[in-house]
Amino acid sequence: MKRTILLLLIALFVRTAMAQTEPANYANVVSKFKTFYNNNQPDSIFKMFGPEMVTALPLNDLKAVVTQFHQQFGNLQQTAFVSYKAPMAVYKATFEHIDRSLKIALNGNNLIIGLFFGAPETSQAGATSSQSALPPMDPSLVESPIVLKTLSGSIHGTLTMPKDVSGKIPVVLIIAGSGPTDRNGNSDKLDLKTNAYRMLAEGLGKNGIASVRYDKRMIGQSQTSNKEADLRFDDYVDDAVGLIQMLANDQRFSKVIVLGHSEGSLVGMIAVRDQPAKGYISVAGAGERADKIVTEQLKSKPQYLQDEFKTLLDSMKRGKTIDNVDPALYFIARPSIQRYLMSWFKYEPQKVIKGVKVPVLIIQGTTDLQVTTADADKLKKAKSEATLIIIPGMNHVLKDAPADPSQNLATYNNPALPLDPNLVPDIVKFINGIN
Repeated sequence: MKRTILLLLIALFVRTAMAQTEPANYANVVSKFKTFYNNNQPDSIFKMFGPEMVTALPLNDLKAVVTQFHQQFGNLQQTAFVSYKAPMAVYKATFEHIDRSLKIALNGNNLIIGLFFGAPETSQAGATSSQSALPPMDPSLVESPIVLKTLSGSIHGTLTMPKDVSGKIPVVLIIAGSGPTDRNGNSDKLDLKTNAYRMLAEGLGKNGIASVRYDKRMIGQSQTSNKEADLRFDDYVDDAVGLIQMLANDQRFSKVIVLGHSEGSLVGMIAVRDQPAKGYISVAGAGERADKIVTEQLKSKPQYLQDEFKTLLDSMKRGKTIDNVDPALYFIARPSIQRYLMSWFKYEPQKVIKGVKVPVLIIQGTTDLQVTTADADKLKKAKSEATLIIIPGMNHVLKDAPADPSQNLATYNNPALPLDPNLVPDIVKFINGIN
């Protein structure tokens, strides 16, 4: 499918005066759209399209989009009017699994000429963006696209290089953390706006080190034929392996270093084994199996949810999924991701890191709300020759942050906040020390 899951169908939107009352014709069209979508009737939706939409989204493509939306978002439970500026109305669309912004434009015959699902908006004045603002890259650096072809699609990323390069230079493959995270360390679905990986790429580039960061499979530009139910943890490993091999074969680079953040730490330590990489860096990587971590995190939830998750774990250990899951557990254990969880939970980081044969750097911050210094200690104990660096005051999104949870979490939505000042120098020193 040529279009991303955040589908933007472009029409000519005329700038006119703002009106804040929901037009009756838009209310009628949105109501019909909701009904047809929930009843899985893409043919009926297609009949609501104007000529522009018919050309932009043929029926077969529309069917694929509706199927993908159902799998990722679930049914459309309700729509709430936000604003109107002819010819476009904005709604808050509440799906089973996520909230989205629905923007819809109609022509004079009340046919749809534009449709957009993006990050939620609460008002026209305070509308959020589906893309975190990216400041200009340092002028001493140049960025270019990079693409890895896979059996199910393509993985898209960004190569950051110093402009003035003399000879071969090191390159770092940056592997993103858990959830639907893009190449820059941002996620609309998680309301995460950090620009952390982009800042890391910039910091490395200014120290003469190239880097590649990429959208995870099914995120951003990395759209594949996979459906959520098809995804496995090993798919992420395969993507990393492919990129390692691509970079190792690129004559511009003297050595490949793999850096995995959060969930990407485990992806990286698996991918780096028996591959042409010269070093491995774990940043905020868990030291326990993922099922143990999730179980621990759920201790803040009601006991009945903890018990239900334990029952689900027992079932998954026997290779069986459970369809009837409490909605409160959908964020971590909905039926469509249970096979993925099985593929993830089988890996023990302490055992995996023992098999890493290249120099290892383990970095952990002291104000990380998701991974603790105890995790870093466990990885270090499993790999005694690894270098362990504890950065005081660095949190999970690699920013300097207080231990107070509310102030700490506030940094997750401040894309202008710089990285902790100790992070890049520690990474650069490790890389330069590898022969």
